[in-house]
This record gives sequence, structure tokens and C-alpha cells, in this order.
Amino acid sequence: MVSLNINGKTHTLDVSEDMPVLWVLRDIVGLTGTKFGCGVAQCGACMVHLDGEAVRSCVTKVKRAAGKKIVTIEGLSQHNDHPVQKAWQEIDVPQCGYCHSGQIMAAAVLLRENPSPTDEDIDLAMAGNLCRCGTYSRVRKAIKIAADLQKKGTV
Repeated sequence: MVSLNINGKTHTLDVSEDMPVLWVLRDIVGLTGTKFGCGVAQCGACMVHLDGEAVRSCVTKVKRAAGKKIVTIEGLSQHNDHPVQKAWQEIDVPQCGYCHSGQIMAAAVLLRENPSPTDEDIDLAMAGNLCRCGTYSRVRKAIKIAADLQKKGTV
């Protein structure tokens, strides 16, 4: 049995400690906002926060997550009103949307650590998050909007 804190709620689960967190989230807990993309930590679709750090849940084992706080896209904000989520909605960033929960989770960590990122900062922070639709310019624009929203405290 393993105890995981997911989005502020404790889940006691009978799973292998070697199971990737992604499959616990999706198949056992039922939180499907975190996506499976590549399974080898290359695309970023499975990004979650582990004690505030952006990690790829497809390669993060349960044993690493035990005793830490896991936050998924469903737990980023109560009403989808995190500044990054608001900015994503404001300019309609996604096309297919599959990668964007991971993009949003990565952007939220970026803005927490660097509230005024340059284009280069954004490009470096988001480099590991792939988007087959190619919405990278809208992602950058949304991150700048989210930074402004945070500074103004409007969310």
C-alpha cells in the first residue's frame, strides 16, 4: 500500500512502487487531464508538479512521489482561474489541445520561479514540451499575458 497526496487529497492505493505516476493518476484515480504522449519523458504531455517541481509523470515512479504533493492540471486551480489557464483561454492557445495540460503545468512553474520571463526564458523553459499543432507562438504570448495577470493580481 502506498499513500499519495494528489491535488490535496490523500489516496491510499495498492499499487507497485515502480508504477509510473501517470498510470496511477489516469487509470486508478481517474484524473485524465494528464496525458500520455511518448512514455519516455520527451514530449511533456504528462507534466505534473511534484512538491512544486515540474516532472514528467510517465517516468516518475510512485516510490519517488510517496510523501510528496502531486498537483495535476485538475488541481492547479479550483475554477480554472490560474493566470496561465486564464491566458490560455483568453487567446485560445490550443488547436487539438492534447499537449496543453503539460504546457500549462510547465508554464505555471516557470512563472512561479520567474515572474517576468523573456522570450529566451520562455523558450528554454518550454523547450521540452512538444506541440504537434505548432502553437508555440501562442504559448509564448499566453505566458506573457499570464505574467501580466500575476503582476496585476487580477486573478
